[in-house]
Amino acid sequence: MWIWQQPDWPGRQQKTLQAFRYDLAALAPKLRELHFLQGVLLGKMGLQDNQQAILDTLLANILTSSAIEGEHVNQSEVRSSLARKLGMDEFQQVTTTAQSDGLAAMVTDAIGNWQQPLTLERLLQWHAWLFPEDSSFMQRVIGGQLRGDAPMQVVSGRIDRPNVHFDAPPRKVLESELNCFIDWFNRSQEDANLDPLLRAGIAHFWFITIHPLEDGNGRLARLMTDLALAQAEHQSIRFYAMSAAILERRNSYYDILEQSQKGDTDITDWLLWFLDTLAVSLKQVLDDIEQRLQKTRFWQRVDQTQLNKEQVKVLNRLLDGDFSEGISNSQYGKVAKVSPATASRHLAQLVEMGCLEKTAAGGRSTRYAISQ
Repeated sequence: MWIWQQPDWPGRQQKTLQAFRYDLAALAPKLRELHFLQGVLLGKMGLQDNQQAILDTLLANILTSSAIEGEHVNQSEVRSSLARKLGMDEFQQVTTTAQSDGLAAMVTDAIGNWQQPLTLERLLQWHAWLFPEDSSFMQRVIGGQLRGDAPMQVVSGRIDRPNVHFDAPPRKVLESELNCFIDWFNRSQEDANLDPLLRAGIAHFWFITIHPLEDGNGRLARLMTDLALAQAEHQSIRFYAMSAAILERRNSYYDILEQSQKGDTDITDWLLWFLDTLAVSLKQVLDDIEQRLQKTRFWQRVDQTQLNKEQVKVLNRLLDGDFSEGISNSQYGKVAKVSPATASRHLAQLVEMGCLEKTAAGGRSTRYAISQ
C-alpha cells in the first residue's frame, strides 16, 4: 500500500491544515538549530555583496536541481539569463536560449514573488518555462500541462524486469489531489501552529508524491521548497542553495523518499532528513562567508605593494582553501610557474613578512600555511 492509499492521506481530507503526522519532539532540536543558523546567516549577509550573492545562489539552485535528475544545463547561458532578470550588468555577455530564459523566469518568479498565492496556473507556467517549446519534432515533454492517463511510475532496472519504486495516484483523482495540496499550501502559510520549515518539508514531500506532471516533478518540488523557505523568511532573497546539499546526498534523498512513500502517513523520518539537509546547506554558506571574511581581513593587514604577482596568486589560492594542509615548495613552483630556487625565495619572504608560517612537518615535507 502506497502512502496515498492510506485512509488518513491528507488528499482525502477536505480543508485540512494538519497534513501528515510527525513526532514534533524528535524534530524540535533540529528546528531550534536551524532557526539559530538562519539568524546568524541573515546577520552576516549584511557584510556581503547581496546582489551578487543572490545571483550565485539562484544559479546554484538551478544547476544542482537539474543535476539531481541527471540533466545538465549551460551554466554561462543560465547565469546571463538570471543577470538580465535581476537587472545586473554582466562583464561577459552570453547569448541566452529559450531554456536558460525559462529557467531564470521560473526561479525568479517562485522566489521573487513569494507573496503571491500558489495556483494551478502558476504551477503550470513554471512547467512551461521548464520545458519551453522548440522547433524539434523529438520534443518529449509538452510543458504547461498535467500528465496524461498512463500510469505514472518511478522505475529502475531492465525493461522486462522493472523495479517499481513508486506508483503515483491515478489520473482520475489528480485534479482533486492537486487542488487539496494547493489549498493547504496557501492556507498553511498563516498557520501559527505549523513551523514554516516543517511546512517546506511537507510541501516538498506532498507535491512529489502526487507527481502531477509527466516530467519535472522533482525540480518543481524543490522549487516549491524554495518558495516555502522564502515565505518562511518573509523575503524574496535567500542566500543558500538547498538543492546543492540534496545533490551531495542524492542517493539518500531517493532512499528516504521511497521509504516514506511506502509507509503510513507518519513522515517524521523524511522531515528529519529534510531538516538535516537544510542545516548542511546553511552551514556550508556560513563557512563560505567566514572564509571570505578571513580573506578580507588578511588583505587588510597585508601590504600588497610589497608582494609580487606570483606571491599574491599563491596567497589567494591558500585563502580560498585550495591547499588545506598547506603548500609545499614544489606546489608553489607549479602554481606560480617559477623555478624551485625562486619558489624557496618567495616562500622565505612571505614567512618573514608574517603572511605564511611553516607547519609542524619539516624536511622535505615542509609546508606553508596562512599565518593566524
